[in-house]
Amino acid sequence: MDPRTDQVTSALEEARAAARAVGIDVDTGPLQVDDDRPKVSYAFELEGDFDAPDAAAMEEALEEIPGVRARIVVPADAPATAWITAPDTLDPDDLAEIIGVFGVRATLTDSSLRRRIMRPDPAERTRPAVRARRLPWKYRRHLEDEERNLERARRSGFLGNPEDRVRLAENAQPKDLLFTARDLLTPTRLIVCLILAVPIMLMSYIHELQIDGWQWLTLVLALPVVTWGAWPFHRAMVGGARRGLTALDAASSVAIIAATVWSIVMLLFTPAGQAGWQSTPHWFAFQQQRIVDGELFLDVACGMTVLLLAGRLITMRTRVSLLEEMDARRPDPQHIVHLAPKTRAPGTPARDELRIPLQEVNVGDDIIVQAGETIPVDGTVVGGSCTVHRGLISTGEREKEQVKVNSYVYAGSRNLDGRIKVRVVHTGHRTRSAAIHRWVTDANIQQHQSTLLSTRTAAMLIPAALGLAALDFLLWVLIAGNFNAAFATALAVLASVAPVALALSPALAIRHGIEAAARNGILFRDGATVRRAEMIDTVIFNRVGTLAENDMHVESVTAAHGENPELVLRVAGALALESDHPVSRALVKAAREARDTGAGGEDVPHWIEVSHAEDDGQGSFRGLVDLPLRARDGTVTVTQVEAVLWRPRTMSELHGRLAAAVVSGGTPIVVRWKGKDRGVISLHDNVKADAEEAVEQLEQQGIETVMLSRDTYPVARRYADRIGISQVLAGIAPGRKPHTVRSVHTQGATVGMVGDVSVLSSLRVADVGILMGDSDTSDDVDHLTHSGHPDVDIIVLRRDVSAIPQLIAQSRRVCRIIDTNIVFAWTYNGVALAASVAGVLHPMAATVLMLGSSLFIEARSNSVRSFRRAVAP
Repeated sequence: MDPRTDQVTSALEEARAAARAVGIDVDTGPLQVDDDRPKVSYAFELEGDFDAPDAAAMEEALEEIPGVRARIVVPADAPATAWITAPDTLDPDDLAEIIGVFGVRATLTDSSLRRRIMRPDPAERTRPAVRARRLPWKYRRHLEDEERNLERARRSGFLGNPEDRVRLAENAQPKDLLFTARDLLTPTRLIVCLILAVPIMLMSYIHELQIDGWQWLTLVLALPVVTWGAWPFHRAMVGGARRGLTALDAASSVAIIAATVWSIVMLLFTPAGQAGWQSTPHWFAFQQQRIVDGELFLDVACGMTVLLLAGRLITMRTRVSLLEEMDARRPDPQHIVHLAPKTRAPGTPARDELRIPLQEVNVGDDIIVQAGETIPVDGTVVGGSCTVHRGLISTGEREKEQVKVNSYVYAGSRNLDGRIKVRVVHTGHRTRSAAIHRWVTDANIQQHQSTLLSTRTAAMLIPAALGLAALDFLLWVLIAGNFNAAFATALAVLASVAPVALALSPALAIRHGIEAAARNGILFRDGATVRRAEMIDTVIFNRVGTLAENDMHVESVTAAHGENPELVLRVAGALALESDHPVSRALVKAAREARDTGAGGEDVPHWIEVSHAEDDGQGSFRGLVDLPLRARDGTVTVTQVEAVLWRPRTMSELHGRLAAAVVSGGTPIVVRWKGKDRGVISLHDNVKADAEEAVEQLEQQGIETVMLSRDTYPVARRYADRIGISQVLAGIAPGRKPHTVRSVHTQGATVGMVGDVSVLSSLRVADVGILMGDSDTSDDVDHLTHSGHPDVDIIVLRRDVSAIPQLIAQSRRVCRIIDTNIVFAWTYNGVALAASVAGVLHPMAATVLMLGSSLFIEARSNSVRSFRRAVAP
């Protein structure tokens, strides 16, 4: 028997013995595992010497345990990892012990350890809550509320790590205000209150309906409305008083309670409670009857309750957020996907497709996506073709796009027709959709200074209104001697204040503005970034990665006297081989094409060896290359020489025909070896189709445009003139670009720096750093990994330059709406309070005006949800 087979068999027996030692019976056949039990995914880092047969044996040993699936990945440039899915009742230490039988040490990764710490103990989940049942009802209800809030936060992904919990606890809610609980604002509550309030309003305002005892009937109908119906507002007021906070609806709650109590007192101690008494509605306060005649305000209490409930429900139904829509489209980890078998070896039988949960899919797997299904991962299409709807995030002009082999697709996209095979590149939290969700979530919980200012002023408005109402009551009693008129004006004061609109307008507009931009492939970091983007008056473009297409190509090769241009090109390609810059890719591609066609003949070597290659960070490459050099006697020997690939800043750095070549073509690259410049390679890249239109839009917005380039000034100026850019900063080496951006900033300009990942350091020194990506590749997911980097304020997932004037227009629109809303809110509150104190505003009219002003301000804030692609001058 093969010694390797004996070794594997022996290891399997030892693994089974280890499983028995930890209490797992593997001798009585497959055990029955409850399919309803949740599964947990673990990742173990493996340390030790083992090969592919050992990995297969470890997988087999682990899968001997019922409900366990294992896969061991051994990458060439990273530690080996074991991906294991097991029932939640299985201790990961038992899995590590089984792996240890093979002489391999298994250690849980940080992410797996964090998930295990955060996951509740299964025994605790199933333990009866006997102690909770013994608690008083109010404490038990408090515990139930806490459980519901915790579960809601966990489902939303907010408890992924301790840092998120601390940040949310500190920033998610304003500390100056207490909002009314949304869970209590239900349509049922509104409908019941409306049914009871309508007869009250009709009897209060129509004499013909005021039958004998009608006032007592209205009291019976009003009590459920002002107690149960207005309970959300009363609860918020009491909760705010207990916590030392101001409830936004405290003034309305006080007005409802005061109107009800006043009416009951009038019914008990004045003629208003007698049979045959009738009420005459009055618009002005000085028309009110004397207190000895009685006056009821149940219509005000019930009408205010119904209007507040209706307004809050309308507000809630119009606030469908991007995050909620993304959560609705997020694939379930337990969703079953079809895993395509890998290419089989010749002579082996074909395998069927596997049906596995999404959480068990690994990078490199091939999954099948049928027509009508949502793509659950980011990946590359390796088979089939279909039409894909891109989903909620638009990164181009077309919502539907035809994809085929080598096309890149994203999680959340929908397959409209056809059948495709997708090779997984990113799963779970690594997908673009998950990264955008985290970015927008972080943006929403960040409080901008204007939002904090508005909440603080709204918090001060409530006690000011209460004090003004009390002062108004006293003055009317002292001056007019009419208690009914005094009370009517005090009610109008409390009913007219609109703190909700003042508090929510900035936050709502910023949230809708950020989400509208995100739907169109533009990600703002937070509200402060929106404010800074509004103030931009200078936009600096780094030419490469923003204005130019990525497909550069060699335009011409100018060799010095006596030099072979083909050899110049081959040396340049060899030196740039390890770089992924568009210039380097163009040189390598041209050199390989020349080699494949045999250009240069036998005088140019087929392969040039490079050693000690290095990039100096300033756009130059150097290394030792093996070149065939001809001696004076005509003999050719291969000699190792130092070669440099560098970019000139001015034409004065070269002479003769090389100096002319530097300024006459496209991007110049100089090749030098043995201390002598041997030739100049000119490269050409196409301008993006919409670059000229985007620059014109920026100029129409009053923004100065600047292009930052490594090229010489004549080349850069010629390029800028093609698209209409105002100023050019040419000859700037990569290491000097941050200093150049800072110098523009120090001249008083508010700078928006636009560039790709190669100029992150330049984004930091600008007022607003804008990172551009490429939506047609997986690279934009890598851009999103920089979301935590302080240099990046805005990420543009689109490749078109028009996104820049659009994001500035969006930020200006959002800030304009916020500012005008705040002015309108304060103007309304001032005018409404003055009218109420003067006695010319009825309490019901004040309530209608308050609700109307709030809905008007909210409608203007909601208007920013429509993102304008066409930028007005």
